[in-house]
Amino acid sequence: MATNADQDFVEMVVKAIVDNPNDVKTNRTVDEMGVLIELTVNPADMGKIIGKEGRTAKSIRTLLRVLGAKNNARVNLKIIEPEGGKEVNVPEENSSEKPLEEGKATEVV
Repeated sequence: MATNADQDFVEMVVKAIVDNPNDVKTNRTVDEMGVLIELTVNPADMGKIIGKEGRTAKSIRTLLRVLGAKNNARVNLKIIEPEGGKEVNVPEENSSEKPLEEGKATEVV
């Protein structure tokens, strides 16, 4: 099996999941802790790679560990967050927004 089989595996799986496969980039480094694969994707595809509650990312990492065990290597995956990622606007306690009444829906804009 090729020495970069783990990197090729990550690229193949991620490109099959995302909407922008041309923006998928991986960087493989080896040190005393094992192999680290850094994954960079289009910011619009971050949700698809992470998945609900991180399940997709966790599944890819699990499969990488299995592949690494087969080759007697410890393989880790680091997903690089895009610069200027989405900021979540959390209203402050003293804001002028009215609290929601129980059982009432929010207004759709």
